[in-house]
Amino acid sequence: MPRPLLYEINTRCWLRELSDCRATAIHLGNVPETEFVFWKRMGFTHLWLMGVWTTGPQSRKRFLQSPDTAQRLNRVLPNWREEDVAGSPYAIAEYRVPDRLGGEQGLRQFRERLHQHGIGLLLDFVPNHVGLDHPWVIQRPELFVTAPQMSGEMFLQKTIHGPRWIAHGKDPFFPAWIDTAQFDLRRADTRTALLDDLRSVAARCDGVRCDMAMLALNDVFTRMWENFPADKAASVGGEFWAEAIARVKRPGFLFVAEAYWDLEPSLQSLGFDYTYNKRVTDFVVERRWPQLQEHLLGLGDEVLRRSVHFLENHDEPRIAGRLSPAEHRAAAFLTLTLPGMCLLHEGQLSGAQTHVPVQLGRRPSEPVNQEVQALYVRLLEILPRTVVGRGHGQVLRPLGVSAAEGDSAKNIIVVHWSEKEASFDLAAVNIGSTPARCRILPPQVELESRRCLASDFMVESSQSSVLDSTPGQGLLLELPPHGEAVLQCRPV
Repeated sequence: MPRPLLYEINTRCWLRELSDCRATAIHLGNVPETEFVFWKRMGFTHLWLMGVWTTGPQSRKRFLQSPDTAQRLNRVLPNWREEDVAGSPYAIAEYRVPDRLGGEQGLRQFRERLHQHGIGLLLDFVPNHVGLDHPWVIQRPELFVTAPQMSGEMFLQKTIHGPRWIAHGKDPFFPAWIDTAQFDLRRADTRTALLDDLRSVAARCDGVRCDMAMLALNDVFTRMWENFPADKAASVGGEFWAEAIARVKRPGFLFVAEAYWDLEPSLQSLGFDYTYNKRVTDFVVERRWPQLQEHLLGLGDEVLRRSVHFLENHDEPRIAGRLSPAEHRAAAFLTLTLPGMCLLHEGQLSGAQTHVPVQLGRRPSEPVNQEVQALYVRLLEILPRTVVGRGHGQVLRPLGVSAAEGDSAKNIIVVHWSEKEASFDLAAVNIGSTPARCRILPPQVELESRRCLASDFMVESSQSSVLDSTPGQGLLLELPPHGEAVLQCRPV
């Protein structure tokens, strides 16, 4: 089975632009066929509708009242109006598709059409918090982290049981999200309620992207909220994700975790199919090439195979504004050829440079960068004609050619892809800004003592090189700055 290729769409902005372009109301139930044809042609296996759930006026109001909101929005959309602010899609009021996006029927119709094109649907699930408008905030305040008096980043809420101080949702390294309420994941009743929501979401899609999944880990949660004692009578042990995934998982259904802090292997051990690998993104944009190579080599095949690689998403600045065109090309090649899931973001393929806050329901129009667009079209059309992305993928350690040449081999990432024992492809990229050389000893050649012909699939009329399995030899690889190659190696 080919590895997943995921496409993230900002649902609210995308539907608005389609409606403006066609001068008619476009919702999930009547999306033009050209959209599905494009996704199929680009080879996407899954589509992630980001921002499809209902939000509410209280969370929206809190965002608008924030002191820095106007300044942030002015930079992105100078002519913005209050009606352009839809509220954060991660301050959920209800796991229901609002009528303006097509409602639940529109979602069913959209998913059916995706399936007709062989594409699966991913939706968001947020285990850590809900928006201020969620009915549980009033009706079931016991599900949340509370305190008898104001403490830290909290808000006073009138509930059916009287006033309660409730904590805002929080990541320990950033200010609290003031448009949200923090679940108490130490409680059995909170977990039961969340599991019911997860089942409901999973019934309407083919996979869930779980927001800030590591915050639900027991040790993380305990450290964050240790100053807010849990109700011992209502507490529960065991990891939330282990139970949730076991109860909801079905064949073909994907659990994808937004995850950081090197907790990705822990989440994979609890059942996640894929976890974010943001270190790749960071090393690329910080131009720390040797550290990137060591990171990929040190992960291990299994963790790497279950990692999500990306250059941007709704939380990250646009990659076209962070890298030069040559760097962008090399980085795109890297993410598309690594084992694991590759995530591409709407606008990334056209070279968009404006990072739009998720609270906006309208975004500025940007011209298509023809160079960037051609880059992605080329890669997405050429790579499926190779073994890359199919069978078994393994990152190999490039060997330096000579001490005199320095450490140029540390800037090269090589992935070995094989479906058959005798034939294989090598996806190689020099992520650095200077020419680089290395030698590669693919596993099959060493094990079988074969000689192979290697030709670069990315270059028309390329010459073949002999890959010799003599101990200490192998394939001599020379790449220009930010250069890439797919070497198709076949037995002589």
